[in-house]
Amino acid sequence: MGKRDDLIATYADDLKNKCGMEPDMDLLTKVTIGCGPAIYNADASTVASSQDSELETVKENFLMKKLGLADGPELMEAINKVVDVYGKSERNKYRAVVYYMLTKHFGKEAVYG
Repeated sequence: MGKRDDLIATYADDLKNKCGMEPDMDLLTKVTIGCGPAIYNADASTVASSQDSELETVKENFLMKKLGLADGPELMEAINKVVDVYGKSERNKYRAVVYYMLTKHFGKEAVYG
């Protein structure tokens, strides 16, 4: 297994054990690949959920640009819900896991079709 496969296994483990959901491995793999080289960078691979600017970046670059959603209060509500599910006290919130949960939340799996 390569480094990416190891990371996908880590993300799947987080989804099962920290978020209480059974991951769709095919979708998780596609979301992880969609994150590009960011998954290999310690800082870029996680979402700093306590920083408003970071959450804005997730909203603009992922929800609006990647998933094609229109701006509105429901976007930030969804991000906050995902952060709550992952656990506010959880220090490492992996970007791929957050993006996966947001993709599922908005029913946008087809973007990764």
